[in-house]
Amino acid sequence: MTPPQQRLRQGLRALLAFTQPVDVALAARYLTTPALLALFKQLRRSEQLHSLHVLRGVLASGETLPALAIAALLHDCGKIRYPTNTLQKTVGVLIRSLAPGLARRLREGNPANPLIRPLVVAYHHPAWSATLLREAGAPADAIWLAAHHQEPAAQHIGHPLIEPLQRLQAADEAN
Repeated sequence: MTPPQQRLRQGLRALLAFTQPVDVALAARYLTTPALLALFKQLRRSEQLHSLHVLRGVLASGETLPALAIAALLHDCGKIRYPTNTLQKTVGVLIRSLAPGLARRLREGNPANPLIRPLVVAYHHPAWSATLLREAGAPADAIWLAAHHQEPAAQHIGHPLIEPLQRLQAADEAN
């Protein structure tokens, strides 16, 4: 699936999220502490569904370490700091596609500004996710995976978590 088709599918899923049940029991199977499960429950419904799709993708790709399952479910939890709606996310995707230089400049702005919030959140949420996971007592490997899930995997060749990172990225991109 091409990136525009994938983005369209993600947008439609977000718009229709209210029609889909969230399998909190599946999330709770991997988020075994109250603090981790609380992070999942703070995600928007569409983000919970996305995270569950990512988890299922990771599980389907082979034996899954607990840290990878946690990262699959909470890699986007940093987005709870500055929630964005579907329209804002769409505008952010369009700006990144049509004016990447502008997007790079705006992503360093103030996320309180609703006009640039989706760009700031898209860029900074991995670091915010890692912080929230650390505060919730997540395993170090889950924190590392969440922190690096948007970076090119090639930057981490030789790292002991390269294979889980690649699996997380593949499942995230597919969903």
